[in-house]
Amino acid sequence: MTKIIVDIPGESPYEVNLAQGLIDSVGERLRRFDASNDKIVVVTDTAVAPLYLDRVKSSLELAKYHVHVLKVPSGESAKSLSCAGELWDAFAGMHLDRDALVMALGGGVVGDLAGFVGSTFMRGLRIVQVPTTLLSMVDSSVGGKTAINLNAGKNLVGTFCQPRHVCADISVLSTLPEREWLCGCGEIAKSAVIDSDDFYFWLCDHAELLRKRDVEVVEEAVKRSIAFKARVVVQDKRETLGVRESLNYGHTLAHAIENAAGYGVFSHGAAVAQGMRFAARLGAATMGTSIDFVKSQDELLDSLGLVELDFKASPEHLLELMRGDKKVRNGRLRFVLPCDVGKWVVKALPPEVVLDHLRAWQGRP
Repeated sequence: MTKIIVDIPGESPYEVNLAQGLIDSVGERLRRFDASNDKIVVVTDTAVAPLYLDRVKSSLELAKYHVHVLKVPSGESAKSLSCAGELWDAFAGMHLDRDALVMALGGGVVGDLAGFVGSTFMRGLRIVQVPTTLLSMVDSSVGGKTAINLNAGKNLVGTFCQPRHVCADISVLSTLPEREWLCGCGEIAKSAVIDSDDFYFWLCDHAELLRKRDVEVVEEAVKRSIAFKARVVVQDKRETLGVRESLNYGHTLAHAIENAAGYGVFSHGAAVAQGMRFAARLGAATMGTSIDFVKSQDELLDSLGLVELDFKASPEHLLELMRGDKKVRNGRLRFVLPCDVGKWVVKALPPEVVLDHLRAWQGRP
């Protein structure tokens, strides 16, 4: 088993455990730091519950937990104020106290939603993340960001609440449909570009094997991504020091695409990959990012199966959606732009420049 410690100043350190078959012993693992509490609420969705809920529940009951289960719809639509409200009401009906645990069993949507509801109920319950998708394993389960969506944009209401434990069971990835697999590959590619030559060129060399889900390559990619995310979060837990903003590489356009197309039409990772292509070209046009880098990144994304999206929308509408991005400061639109592998800046760009590039992108053959 791989064990990664996330030790953020001012927070309780927590473990990210990574191995095959971990969900069958998750109850025992939780008891290491939760000796006396007897209540746990498992929040999962209608797609994940038939696959893994019974195994998780059995493990928790063996560890002497009284288990409550709440199921939400599968998909991005669950990250809504109405769904959060239903969960808050259910928590209240269970008479939970502040010693209770909230377990998010599912992908990024469940992790974000359960984390947000748990972190705000009674001013904060403890969260356990059990990610069941590649995306949630390599990114959203680590770092403590929680959120729901608004009509105005993605992840606009949320909290920072570090989990008490993350249980990443590699074996559950075997059931992922191709769309969800590629979604996670998009975030792995983002991490590799931002992190280092070592990670990036390792991924370039192993992209085909990752796409084919080679077990050893998958484990290594997940481990590298989690370790990268942990290093960033430890330096800048609340995204106030300029370091954690790097994790938003590709996300400015991605969130606008997801909103404009309708949440769920494109996977998050596929939209991020498109955003990475766009940001690399912005970097080349505005600060001299090497064309060789742009081509290399394109080749990596193609090798992973993250092809260009067949999507068009009004450039003016996309720009307006981007103005709601969380990186906007004093009305200025800011992008994470790559200088090279492992080197990046957050750069404010005039709206007319961004609009010109959006028009060029939307007019591509």
